Amino acid sequence: MSARPGMPASLMLVGAGKMGGAMLAGWLESGLDPAAATVLDPAPSEAMARLCAGRGVALNPPDPAPAAVLVLAIKPQGLDAAAPGLDERIGPDTLLVSVLAGKTVADLRGRLPAARAVVRAMPNLPASIGHGATGAFANGAVSEGQRASADALLAASGMVAWLDDEAMIDAVTAVSGSGPAYVFLLAETLAQAGIAAGLAPDVATRLARATVAGAGALLDADATEAGALRQAVTSPGGTTAAALQVLMAEDGMAPLMRRAVAAAQRRAGELSG
Repeated sequence: MSARPGMPASLMLVGAGKMGGAMLAGWLESGLDPAAATVLDPAPSEAMARLCAGRGVALNPPDPAPAAVLVLAIKPQGLDAAAPGLDERIGPDTLLVSVLAGKTVADLRGRLPAARAVVRAMPNLPASIGHGATGAFANGAVSEGQRASADALLAASGMVAWLDDEAMIDAVTAVSGSGPAYVFLLAETLAQAGIAAGLAPDVATRLARATVAGAGALLDADATEAGALRQAVTSPGGTTAAALQVLMAEDGMAPLMRRAVAAAQRRAGELSG
C-alpha cells in the first residue's frame, strides 16, 4: 500500500490505549511504514502487543531516538508524571501532536520545554472506527510540511477541520468531541418514545438504532445540506411534518442544543490548563 501523502518519515506514539491504538491501526492501513513507528506504553494491551509484533512496530524499545512526529495520546491526568521522560524524546525538529483533552499548547510547552512545533487536536470516539471528526490547531512554529504530516495522520481517522484560534478547541469539544453522546441520547430517547407508542422494547430499540445509524450513513454519503435532506423527507401535512412541528418549536430542539453545546463549551474552558 502506498503511504498517504504527508505521512511522516518516523513517528513515536506515546500512549496506546483505545484511541491511540485505533489511530495507529489507521496509520498503518494508510501506508505508514511499520519500521518507522515506535510505541511507548508502560502497560500495552494484549491486542496492541499483537498488532506491534505482527506488523513489525517497535514496542517500548530501551532508548528510542526522537522521531519526526511524537503523538501524545496518554490520559491528560498522566501528563505531569510522563513529561520528564518524554522531553528528551523531542528533538529540535520534532512535531508534537497532542490529543489530550483540556491541555493547551502553552500547558504542553510548559511541561515539555523541548517542544517547539505543536499541534493540538480534538478527535472524537468514532475516530476509533475511522469515522471521526477532529478539530486541530497548529502553533506558529509548525511548518507547512509538519502541518501536512499532522493532517495526514489525523485524516486517517476521519475528517479534519483546522482552526485559526486555539480557543475554538473548546467549541469543537462541545460540538464533535461530546457530540457522539448527543446522538446516542437521540437513539435512546427515540427508542423510549417508540415504547411509549406501544412498540415492544426490543423492536423500538432496533428501529431507533438502525434509523440513527442509517441517517448518519446517508449524511456521510450525500453532500446535500442536512436541512435540505430534512425537507426532502418531509411531506407537507404528513406524519414527519407533525413531529417536526414539535421538534422545531421555539422551545424545541434548536434552543435546547444551543444550550447544551454552550454548557459543554463552558466546561471545556474550565477544564483547560
